[in-house]
Parts: sequence; structure tokens; C-alpha cells
Amino acid sequence: MYKKILLPTDGSNYAEEEAERASRLLADGGEIIVLSVAGKLTSSAFQSRSNVKKVNRELYKEAEDNVEHMLSHFDETVNVRGMVVVGFAAESIIEVAEKEKADLIVISSSGKSGLHRFILGSVTEEVLKTSEIDVLLVPNKE
Repeated sequence: MYKKILLPTDGSNYAEEEAERASRLLADGGEIIVLSVAGKLTSSAFQSRSNVKKVNRELYKEAEDNVEHMLSHFDETVNVRGMVVVGFAAESIIEVAEKEKADLIVISSSGKSGLHRFILGSVTEEVLKTSEIDVLLVPNKE
């Protein structure tokens, strides 16, 4: 059993399965931290500052929504809290896991479909390769 579990989410359809697995592995008195990482664009010659700010607000809102969606899969008996950070996904997941002294990271084998699946699948791979914290890979059923 694990005292502190980090549960990163990208809003994919696997929240229920991930939440269930994390809950089963949680020690009495333990905590689950649901994390979503919001990407951040920077302005360039091709994008105005106001457009970039708008997109960044939307990315942050989407990350907040992802956390709320995952939190809805836990009942009131589970000690769980949500967190949104801005950064690069794999790097941020590992940084938060280390900072929070997580014992386990529970992550799905890939995220959303299409291009997102390719990119988010690579996030999972990077977390698996670089984390010094135990990682539970939840397989997708697709």
C-alpha cells in the first residue's frame, strides 16, 4: 500500500479505471493527488500576445476541468486533492511527484486519440524512463 499517490490526468476516458486502481493501492490515511499539467505558449512573430494569453487561459481552464473530472470519480472516503501546474507534462509530473514525496505515480498507457494520443503516449514513456518513483501503468482497453 502507498501513502501518497500522484495521479496525472489529461482528461482522457480512462479516469474511472485510474481512480479505481489508485484507490485500491492507497494505504489507510494516505492521499491521492490528481494532477493536470497545462501547457504554455509563448508569443512569436506569428501570434499576437493577446491571442497567446487567450490560448494559455484556455489551456489552464482545460487542465482545471481535467482535474475536476478525475476528482468526481472518487467517493468522500478517499483523501484526494487536485492540482494544476503549468509546464511540460512529463517533466512537471516527475517534479510534482518528487516535491510532494509521492510513493507511486499511476498513469495510463496513452492519452487521448489521434495526435494527442501520440504526444501523450510519449509523456507516459518519458515518465516511465526517467522517474525514480514507482510507476503503475494502467493499460488502455482500445
